[in-house]
Amino acid sequence: MKVGRVTLSDRASAGVYEDLSGPEIERVFRECWGEACDFVARLLRDERSLIAASLHELCEVEQCPLVITTGGTGPSARDVTPEATRDVIDKELPGFGEAMRMTSFDTVPTAILSRATAGTRGRSLILNLPGNPRAVGECLPPLIPAIREAIRHLSP
Repeated sequence: MKVGRVTLSDRASAGVYEDLSGPEIERVFRECWGEACDFVARLLRDERSLIAASLHELCEVEQCPLVITTGGTGPSARDVTPEATRDVIDKELPGFGEAMRMTSFDTVPTAILSRATAGTRGRSLILNLPGNPRAVGECLPPLIPAIREAIRHLSP
């Protein structure tokens, strides 16, 4: 399976620091998925139109059944990942974001500030994860059964 993964970070995309969250998505997903997958990686600055264009390209051109983003889900002015996601999806699946916030809340009370969501575009599932590598490791594994089911429903 081909999986798109998009890291949204002004500083990482400018080379100020290394992208750790994107590689963490690959590590955790491969560990949990149990089947071979290839990743198509993108590292972008927090700009709504760039994010939307990349999500569109990964779904329509690359035909990734799954696209996972990391970063840009908080309340700051530059956090626009959920808006860019909503710009391209056909159907929103807010339960993914709700589950991630519930998973993290007991250990990180500020997890409720996350605006992460998910949705479908054609035959692709787009999922927003937090930008912290530790949060990727906490939030992604419990979502795997729902990801599998969504992909099953979306596949031809």
